[in-house]
Amino acid sequence: MNIASLLGYCVIVTFTPGPTNIVILSGSYNFGIKKTLQFVYGATAAFVVLLSFSVILSGLLMAGMPKILLVMQATGGIYMLYLARLIYGADGANTSPGQAFTFVGGFLMQLVNPKVIIFTMTVIPSFIMPYDTSVTGLAIAVAAVTSIAFMAMLTWALFGAAFKERLQKYRKTVNLIMGLFLVYSAIMMSGIVDLIKG
Repeated sequence: MNIASLLGYCVIVTFTPGPTNIVILSGSYNFGIKKTLQFVYGATAAFVVLLSFSVILSGLLMAGMPKILLVMQATGGIYMLYLARLIYGADGANTSPGQAFTFVGGFLMQLVNPKVIIFTMTVIPSFIMPYDTSVTGLAIAVAAVTSIAFMAMLTWALFGAAFKERLQKYRKTVNLIMGLFLVYSAIMMSGIVDLIKG
């Protein structure tokens, strides 16, 4: 097993900007770290669920992955557009943080995020299972990968909180940019571009 490749893959996928990280960054500067942590905990719980399903049903999931991804792409695209609207309209004072920045909101975001689904369905079957299929080994792998993902999400939340004053100075512009990034993510992950290309 190549630990360096596994760690590199995990760090690159979890720390790079993606729909969940964009929402976390936006949430931490619009609503504060405390509220955003609820979202992070929900996203982490969904991550554990997805990784566990990947381990338990690796063969079945790979066979049915194209159909699963079609549903997740459509659902995820719609949900990301909804979150983009919330981010664009957020002004800190008038927006209720309960709209999306909850445990359930974070959980749902991960469940419909194609980037996370593909990552969780491939990382352990590809990097761990060829070398270790023991319950203990797989449990340690799930815990390790989840820890990396949690640290990535927490980093984005802390970044938003640390630069809150600067980001709030240009709140409308930052919210517009974050919203547009999320719209872009929704379009790219929805599969629409692939359908247009034929």
